[in-house]
Amino acid sequence: MKRVDVITMGCSKNLVDSERLLRRLSDGQIEAVHDADNFEGDAVVINTCGFIGDAKEESIDMILRACEAKAAGRVGKVYVMGCLSERYAAELPAEIPEVDGWFGKFDFEALVGSLCPALRPSERPWDRTLTTPPWSAYLKIAEGCNRFCAFCAIPLITGRYKSRPVEEIIAEVRTLAGKGVKEFNVIAQDLSYYGRDIYGRMAIAELVDAMASVEGVEWIRLHYAYPADFPYDLLPVMARHGNVCKYLDIALQHSADGVLDRMRRHIDGRETRALLARIRREVPGIHIRTTLMVGFPGETDADFADLLEFVREERFERMGAFAYCEEDDTYAAVNYTDDVPEEVKQQRLDKLMALQEEIALESNESKIGSTMRVLVERENDDYYIGRSQYDSPEVDPEVLIAKNSCEEPLAAGCFYEVEITDAMPFELIAKALHTDVSAG
Repeated sequence: MKRVDVITMGCSKNLVDSERLLRRLSDGQIEAVHDADNFEGDAVVINTCGFIGDAKEESIDMILRACEAKAAGRVGKVYVMGCLSERYAAELPAEIPEVDGWFGKFDFEALVGSLCPALRPSERPWDRTLTTPPWSAYLKIAEGCNRFCAFCAIPLITGRYKSRPVEEIIAEVRTLAGKGVKEFNVIAQDLSYYGRDIYGRMAIAELVDAMASVEGVEWIRLHYAYPADFPYDLLPVMARHGNVCKYLDIALQHSADGVLDRMRRHIDGRETRALLARIRREVPGIHIRTTLMVGFPGETDADFADLLEFVREERFERMGAFAYCEEDDTYAAVNYTDDVPEEVKQQRLDKLMALQEEIALESNESKIGSTMRVLVERENDDYYIGRSQYDSPEVDPEVLIAKNSCEEPLAAGCFYEVEITDAMPFELIAKALHTDVSAG
């Protein structure tokens, strides 16, 4: 094979897998591209998502599109890997026989062997070809999950938690930093559990402390902590290191005790509030991102009212929400009736997000007049567009720096000090204070 197109569906954890595959194919002298818009070449590999219904449909649609391109002669072969094919390995080959090879989430080397039969195993399995901007990378520190929340299919797909050793992760960080990566977005299905399976203890604080000492690391941002059994020793590490972003993504899902119990979250509303209070107390200025769910089986009007009041009280700087969708073979699908009508779910979701928009606007307006360090990423006719330490790529607000405030052009991938001059719910407007590139 001479050219292979790798297409990523779903989350950033999948993206890391695709980047590893791109690197392995390049090692095998194959032109490896990451292009979902132009199907052409010797093969297409689709790295699928199997998390929720919409994501599964999008993955199936992409597979069918690739098969159509194959039938039209634009593509030689179609291969499928990832979460969807891991979860439905028995059903999919019969339903879509046009696919030339099906591989699960962990059949990585088997897929590489099919595409590059002569390629020897890599001695550095973390090596990858970044598809993100060259100054930013996702850093996956573990696979799997041991929590088994009632609504979630992830443990059914990925299996038990598997931490990567600290030494291997730090070697990857050093490699990426040496190539110019400044921002490291740390990801796992559950950061809180990191280390227990291989060290017998929670080790996320140890890992972040070691990462923060690597030369060239400007930002470390933490995604997907779990609230129960939270590793409190992480908080002083976050507070102590200037290059650990004052940001934490921690999915809380709900606040009402009965809903949390049915969700099998192993924490109640009072404990959740105490957790958030301690995080804010020990890491001053932290911005918390969370995800909430409405319409879980048995959620009453009173439960939803509790959730609304919880959001009003906690005033999350960043929040997303979604309506419950029953997933095959999960505890909820087997044991509960999906008894909240779809129209009620949507009404609750709309009301929750309207409240959050008000809170987000007030939070952003409080920043007017303050200064921030911003990583510039791109530009349009009127603005340079970047992110602060409080903003994760693609999901969080951006900072728009007025070009008419800049004495000279700003460079993508560099940091600048700016002053916030205006605010919208999901964007900040700023002016450049000076054009000197800050550290990095």
